[in-house]
Parts: sequence; C-alpha cells; structure tokens
Amino acid sequence: MDLNKIAKKWQKKWEEKGIFKVEEGSKKKKFYCLEMYPYPSGGGLHMGHLRNYAIGDALARYKRMQGFNVLYPMGYDAFGLPAENAAIKNKADPEKWTWANIEIMKQQQKDMGLSYDWDRQIQSCDEDYYKWNQWIFLKFYEKGLAYRKNAVVNWCPSCTTVLANEQVIEGRCWRCKNEVEEKELEQWFFKITDYADQLLEDIEKLEHWPERVKIMQRNWIGKSHGVEINFKIKDSKKTISTFTTRPDTIFGVTALVFAVEHPMVLELIKNTDKEKEAVDFIKKTKKRTMKDRTSEEIEKNGVFIGKYCINPVNNEEIPIYVADYALMEYGTGAVMVVPAHDQRDFEFAKKYDIPIKVVITPQQHELKAEKMSRAYVEEGVLANSGKFNGMNNLDAIEEISEWMEKQKMGKRAVHYKIRDWLISRQRYWGTPIPMVHCNKCGIVAVPYENLPVKLPKPDKCRFTGEGNPLETCKEFVNVKCPKCKGDARRETDTMDTFVDSSWYFLRYCSPKYDKGPFDRKKADYWMPVNQYIGGIEHAILHLLYARFFTKALRDLKLTRVDEPFARLLTQGMVLKDGEVMSKSRGNIVDPREITVKYGPDTARLFILFVAMPEKELEWSDKGINGVYRFLNRVYNMHGMVDNIKADEHILNKMHRTIRNASENMDNLEFNKAIVELYGYADYLSSLEKIPKEAFEYLLLLLSPFTPHLCEELWEKTGNKGFISLEKWPGFDKSKISEKIEEEEQLMENTISDIRSVLKLVKIEPKKVYLYAIPNEKNIFSGNKDMLKRKLGFDVEAYAVNDKDIYDPKGKAKKAKPGKPALFLE
Repeated sequence: MDLNKIAKKWQKKWEEKGIFKVEEGSKKKKFYCLEMYPYPSGGGLHMGHLRNYAIGDALARYKRMQGFNVLYPMGYDAFGLPAENAAIKNKADPEKWTWANIEIMKQQQKDMGLSYDWDRQIQSCDEDYYKWNQWIFLKFYEKGLAYRKNAVVNWCPSCTTVLANEQVIEGRCWRCKNEVEEKELEQWFFKITDYADQLLEDIEKLEHWPERVKIMQRNWIGKSHGVEINFKIKDSKKTISTFTTRPDTIFGVTALVFAVEHPMVLELIKNTDKEKEAVDFIKKTKKRTMKDRTSEEIEKNGVFIGKYCINPVNNEEIPIYVADYALMEYGTGAVMVVPAHDQRDFEFAKKYDIPIKVVITPQQHELKAEKMSRAYVEEGVLANSGKFNGMNNLDAIEEISEWMEKQKMGKRAVHYKIRDWLISRQRYWGTPIPMVHCNKCGIVAVPYENLPVKLPKPDKCRFTGEGNPLETCKEFVNVKCPKCKGDARRETDTMDTFVDSSWYFLRYCSPKYDKGPFDRKKADYWMPVNQYIGGIEHAILHLLYARFFTKALRDLKLTRVDEPFARLLTQGMVLKDGEVMSKSRGNIVDPREITVKYGPDTARLFILFVAMPEKELEWSDKGINGVYRFLNRVYNMHGMVDNIKADEHILNKMHRTIRNASENMDNLEFNKAIVELYGYADYLSSLEKIPKEAFEYLLLLLSPFTPHLCEELWEKTGNKGFISLEKWPGFDKSKISEKIEEEEQLMENTISDIRSVLKLVKIEPKKVYLYAIPNEKNIFSGNKDMLKRKLGFDVEAYAVNDKDIYDPKGKAKKAKPGKPALFLE
C-alpha cells in the first residue's frame, strides 16, 4: 500500500471534477467552515497549521456528507513585516518573496488533500483586495470612525513601527518580543470605542465561543461604572482627575499615585529636586511587564514627587507619588490610595509611611488603623466619613456619588479600558492609507474613483531597516491635491495588517466582485461563519477587530449580520517532549517529512486522534507508527469483504458506531469518533468474512479523516463516484441491542483477562477452559471460532454446574458474573 500514490491519484480526480466548488443557488442548507487564514512565512506549513486544517477539513467533509452546501475557502494574510525584513536582509522583492511562499504553502495544503474551493482564494496583498481596505477606510472616515491625532504611541525600535495597545504584550512587541518604547507621533486611528458597549453586550450572543475567550474580551473592553473625582493640586490652579468605582472609600484617601505613563508627571516634576529620581524610576518601571507591575506577589514601589493635592471631601492635604502598580490603561492613570481598604495600597502605605485611615469597619467591632496587619476589604459600616457614618458601605456608594455631584467635587462616569485602534504603521508592505496632505486644503481623502492607491514597486524605494521605505519614493509621495490640484504629499503610513483580516471572511463570499468589498446578497446567504477555527493567541486582537468591523459594516448597510463567527474553536498547541515546537528549541517536526514517509492520511488521522482539538497535542513518533499500522490494517481488510448479509451482532456494532461517531462529530470530538472507528475496525477484522455493507460504513465514517484511502477502497469495493460526495450514514435505533453489547463486552473483557494471564505465566497453551455462571456459558460457546481467531488456540466453555465439567484444578468455584474462571492447558 502506497498512501502517497493513492493520495496523488485522488487529489487529481477531485481537481479534474471540481467536486469542492460551491455556489450560492443550492436548495441545501448552508454551512460556512473557516480556519484563520495563514501568514505565508518562509518555512511553509508547520504542525500548528496542519492541526488547524485537519480539524477544519474533517468538519467540512462531514457537513458536506450530511447534505449541507459547504463554503470552505482558503487565502493568505499576505501583508506584514517578515516580507519587508526579507527585503532589507536579502535584498529581496517583498511581493515576489510573498508569492513564492504562498505557492509553497498552497502546494503543501493541496498535498494534504484539503477540500478547499480554490476558486475563492484571496491574498491581502492583491490590489483588488487592498483596494477595498482603502474603500472601507474612506467610508469609516466619512462616518467619523477613522481620524488622525497626535498621540503617545507604542514604538518598537526593532520593527521601527508603531504598535496598537493590543499588540504590546507585557511591555514587549507581539511579533519580535523586544521591549517597546513610547514616542509622540501623529497617527491614524479607528474609533472602536464607539462600539465598546455593543462589543461588550453582544458577547452574550456568542453561546458557542470558549468561555475564556469571552472573559478575555470582556476584560479588554473593561467597562466600569464609577465617579470621576477632581483633586486640586496645592498651590496651583491645576487639578488631577481620578476615577474610582469605590466612592464609599473617598474619606479614607491618604495619598494619590500616578501611573508612570501619565503625561502630568513630567510636568509636575520639571526643574524640581525630585526630577532625576522620578525620571529614573519612570524609565526603570516602563521596562517591566504589566504582569510584573500588577502582581500581588511582588513588592510595590514608588517615588514621592514633592507635591500635594487636596481631598475634596475633607480638605485634607495628601502626598502625590508616581507608582509602578498604577496603570494608564485603567481609569485616568491617577489612582486614589486607600490603605485601610486595598491590600496593594496597604503595602505601599506601610513601605512609604503614608497614613492609614479606617473608613469601613465590621459591625461587630471597630477597626484600629495602628493594629491592622492587612487591609480590610469586606463589607461593613462607614466610619470617619462625615454624614455617611453608620451606613452600610455598599448602600452608601450611590448616595456619596450623588452628594459629590451636587457639591461639584466629581461626576458619575463610565470608563472603558479599551482604547481606539491605532492603525498607522511606518512600513512599506501594507495597504497605503488613501489620504493626501495639502498645505492649502489640509487632509484630503483620495476620491473613490482613484482607488486603489497602489504600492510603488520595491525598486523605487530604499530598504535600509530605518524609517519608512515609502518616504524614499518620490513618485509615490509627490502628488496633486484632489481638491485644489496644487502640490501635495501622499500619506506614507500603511494600515495595520489586522485591518486585512478584519473582513476577509466576507470577501470569500464573492472574491471576484468588483462593485464593492463583497456582494451583499451573497454575503447575506453565507454569513455568519458557522465554525471558525484558530489559535487562542487571537482572542483579543483579531477576533475583537473582526467583531468591530462587522458591526461597522452593518451600520454602513453592507451586511445584515452583527457577529461574524457563530461558533469558535481555539485549537491547542502542538508540543514535542513537553515543549511547544519551535525552531529555536530545535524540536520542529516538518509535516513534509511525515507525509513523505507515511502519507497525508496518516498525518491527518494521527493529529486528530491523539487529543481533543482544543487541548495541547504531544507529538509522538511511536503514535504516528501506530496510526500507519491501523490504516494498513483497514486496507488489508478489503480482502476479507464478501457479499454476505450482516447478522444482528454486526448490525448492532455498525449502528451503534454510526450513532456514537455522529454525536462525536457534531460536538467536534474527533478523537472520540476515531476511537469508535478503531473499535469498529477491530471488530470487523475479527470476523472470518466482512459483509460488504459493514465495510462500506467503516469507509464512510472514516472518510472525513482519511479521504484518499477511503476513496481508493470505495472504488475497490465496486462503488461508482466519490465517497467524498456520499451521504453520511444514519443509524437505525432498532438495530442497537443492549443485550448484544453486554455479551460482546463480556467477550472483550475475557480476551483481555486471558492475555494478561499469558503475560504472567509465559507459556503457550494448546487450549483454554472457561468456567462461567450458567446463563453466560452459551455466549462463550457461540463465539468459540471468534475466540480462537483472536487468541490463536482452542477455547472450551463450561457452566460451573455442568455435570461433565472438566476442572482438574478446581477453578470453577472462582467464577463470578461477567468474569469466568480460567484454566490454561
């Protein structure tokens, strides 16, 4: 059996007949199956890709067999930094480099036998794709969703580009993992904050998303109800705005801390004796990760900046610090310190000798600040809180908020952690932002009829690794203003590549449509994506942006859906020797090596068999060999097939397997479905002859996992057409017998017991005697031939009360229900 030869044969036949092409006009119910489209990097497919596609293809094939009209497309996330870095390092053309990698990756995907409709292939670097990025940008600009402003931005000196907040992970660049700095630049943003409430509320609609992804999105949006309180700086007209969800603790505020990123800090310390100490602390703190700064296990640090402010509710002077545990992302970046009722504040106060003032005390006894060993964070009654003394602290939140508003000390507010999406990138290999800068007219949009704004050819730009290559191309930069026709300068920022992936799933619905980003009618037919598959690392970035885009496009009347992905599966990582596969660890297993040696069906079946899709998968050379042997066994079973009728035992096994495997497939529990098929194949191979119908059902059930082998055996069994287009078998409940199942389980357990005894005694018996309780004897007697085939020697069964029993060692008395006694001779 040559699994690679078989694979090539059927891939050619599938392509010639175009069996996976799909149209919208079908009367069948639609099913849109999609994996996150890959970045075409130089290394081709890795095991993580293979796992992703094996999951998606198995599901697409299953749904096709169930009678759905399945859209299952593929494309490439083709813009991005690695192509540009290759241009800098190797003097390569980013476009040619990208296309060469796409062809390599596409061939590998074809070699795996993935059932994509290749007529729908897209790549984001195509002009007829990024034209529509620009078109959408202009629509967003008209609606006020795209705007430009001066901002302190995250700057990656290694990648020499700006990063969105979501792309900074624990102080480091999401791509190169180097430390990120801050820089002030004029940048383009998308106003994702306009959709913060919708994005948050509609998480409730995502019933079939993993809970941890929903939690991550909720936390990233970070909606909080509270009060903005203004603290007047002593001897100054300036005030510091803070935000708190706990106004009940306002009387206990004994200090105020700034986040190191707060712009006011440098202003307040300028030309003071605290400047050097504070600046050094700020620089040092910015190099630490957010996780490190906010960890409850790590000591909190700060620096007094030499200034005081006034607590508006009691006119007390309180010191101002800059501290590592205050974050700019939360509230205003200035935080009230309430040591008696917040553990981090308590530790900070103890370290820097800041007063501790109790304002919430248990009902049973009064707390004394000097006797406290930790913060009191439970519910209680207010103390030292003026006219609110004696109130339950949680009940007082609303009253204190109202009182502060009336006294003009603060105002009720809703705050979000999410910030607007910074999309400007100072790179060449991305979508040009379709705007022009004119000295006379200001910022002017490129007219729609002039789209796309095309990237200049790489030989017109200088790739040095410093700055933006587009700025070096005069032909690109120098243009006429669309408004006044005078000299103007083209915008040289390109769009964040996450823009490309925020709507690509809509383009698949009509990839050749030229009157808009997508055909509304076709998108209405296919959307939403029924099953989306990809890595957990995209839980915030891509998935949040795609949700935002879908809602914004809905409001532009371009689509009717407001959530793009009905069901989400985040597949687990692929490990080897307990570590994530990576080049740096030297533990990469190249999918090409596996397919050359074992064939694509073996690789596909192994990767779906060894773990649930969402769990981590441990690669095993021994495991892949086991799967290969199983497929050989299935192939050889073809020689046992006969045109005989299946008896009730075979029908029971067959229909039970169909029922269980179908349920597993519906729940995306592919490994459990495969275990069912292993059991069914084992059962069939134990027969002297296999009924043709029973073998065909095995092939049908196995075909989503090992399509090439199943096509070959389907043909060898005398069937016409493609098994890939056959109907998924249904089960007949009346054919499933619990009695037969119990009998077969008894047989399996007994065979297992005999094999265990043989390992211990290390003899080769000529015969085995079974001593069973009376009503189990006939089960063993009726299966003597099968037992002999499986064990390799004769089996004689007795009931423990048989008069002619042969029991030279008195074993019969040890027999129990479901567990016969044994004697080996």
